[in-house]
Amino acid sequence: MARIQYPNNRELGCNKSTYLLKSYLGNLSANTETQDQHDAIDFTDNSIITLGNLPLLKRLRTLLLANNRISAISASLHLSAPNLTTLVLTNNALAELGDLEPLKDLKRLQYLSLEGNPVTEKKHYREWLAWRIPNLRVLDFQRIRDKERKAGKTLFLTTDGVPNALATTLSTTVSSSAGKHVLTIDEPKAAPATVRAGRLMSKEDQERVKAAIAKATSMEEIRRLERSLREGYLPEMESIGA
Repeated sequence: MARIQYPNNRELGCNKSTYLLKSYLGNLSANTETQDQHDAIDFTDNSIITLGNLPLLKRLRTLLLANNRISAISASLHLSAPNLTTLVLTNNALAELGDLEPLKDLKRLQYLSLEGNPVTEKKHYREWLAWRIPNLRVLDFQRIRDKERKAGKTLFLTTDGVPNALATTLSTTVSSSAGKHVLTIDEPKAAPATVRAGRLMSKEDQERVKAAIAKATSMEEIRRLERSLREGYLPEMESIGA
């Protein structure tokens, strides 16, 4: 397995590590000869706050992010790492089941660790992930059982097989800190003046932008829409299908 391990806080100092990680990922993205040679990447013991803005890594199967400060996951993660099978997020700060929604789009995800995150204390935690990520086999080092999958379907689907009110509530409830990050793996740039000039989003506008992110066909479009959502300003109307 081709694996890359980056320096951690103990080696670099807490104030430097996240910026160096940003630099390393920038090099991966820019160097087309080396950017997709790694089956596993290890970012354990750093100060990452948001999991997102990775370059396209089709070969990546394992992503190790234990002992960081991650409290949000980018909606575009599945586009950056479409073949990810193992994700270790042990000892981070993910707090709500809604914070885990981007993981449902990782169609090959089989092994997931969230031990040490506040979200593990949420009611129906295992049933939710067993239902939301159908291919998941092992959660927190324990195999997903058939009864957990069945319980998930019972809890979150109507008799007609559509998500019920509880499922909708859980999927849209995110932690209050999710949009207040200072550092990410790839620190986002300031929003363009045309975006900032837009009107503030209503709750309905936010749902439309989220839907547009799910349908976006390029990383540039996804990042622009995510930035608008994060800052609360409505992007150009044509970009969200208005």
